[in-house]
Amino acid sequence: SEAAVELALLEQLGGLGYSIEREEDIGPDGNRPERESHDEVVLKKRFEDAVARLNPGLPLEARQDAVRRVMQSELPSLLEENRRLHKLITEGVDVEYYANDGTLTAGKVALIDFERPEQNDWLAVSQFVVINGQNNRRPDVVVFVNGLPLGVIELKAPGSAGAHLLGAFNQLQTYKKQIPALFNTNALLVTSDGIAARVGSLSADLERFMPWRTTDGRDVAPKGTPELHTLIEGVFEPNRLVALMRDFTVFGDTGSGLVKILAGYHQFHAVRHAVAETVRASQPGGDRK
Repeated sequence: SEAAVELALLEQLGGLGYSIEREEDIGPDGNRPERESHDEVVLKKRFEDAVARLNPGLPLEARQDAVRRVMQSELPSLLEENRRLHKLITEGVDVEYYANDGTLTAGKVALIDFERPEQNDWLAVSQFVVINGQNNRRPDVVVFVNGLPLGVIELKAPGSAGAHLLGAFNQLQTYKKQIPALFNTNALLVTSDGIAARVGSLSADLERFMPWRTTDGRDVAPKGTPELHTLIEGVFEPNRLVALMRDFTVFGDTGSGLVKILAGYHQFHAVRHAVAETVRASQPGGDRK
């Protein structure tokens, strides 16, 4: 069943270091609410706590300015807004503040620690309800880092893989139209029927949702084997997810408009292995051929 697929997925994310919560507990009507209303998509306290933790040398007003710039939409196009926020998330937010001696000082507020992923707040929430006007939607699993919704996973019950993956993809397209705020900070989308699984960017069409067949880049799962477990570990393991966001995601202008491009697993691992070999060779005693 779809519920069994979701439970297995949440258990796997828990094993990767994510906290697991349910809408019924932390939603606005829950017993430990983390949002004031269903139209809020950022878990503000987690976000503010993370910004404070990652930027201890910056004053409160600088941190508050950075939080405000992330939480307030500035551009009417979802993809343009996503590009704006991707830059802030991966590069930090430029701020100005008055130092103790009264001089106007420039600084940069980090939103995610890319060098030490364990310093971030990793969370997966099941059945996350978002209400926008008359639209009431409930994505299956939303992945948060430091309170920001970065991943949306839509599941279907195991069955006819092609039809069910199409159904999950179409559901994500509906969400993008009806509850767009959830996708302002989105890094990636996942569709799965529990066996077949695909990952794609915010702008990807169905053909651009691709499998992720390896976790470490060495052992590649053969076609026809269950894909979801490999995709989740290969993409959502914290070190890999932050690398995928910062170093393997680009935006480009095409004849049909702006697109967001996510590297495939083969590109991701080929580059990472090449970098690792270069670093190894540069170490004392390394192979300098």
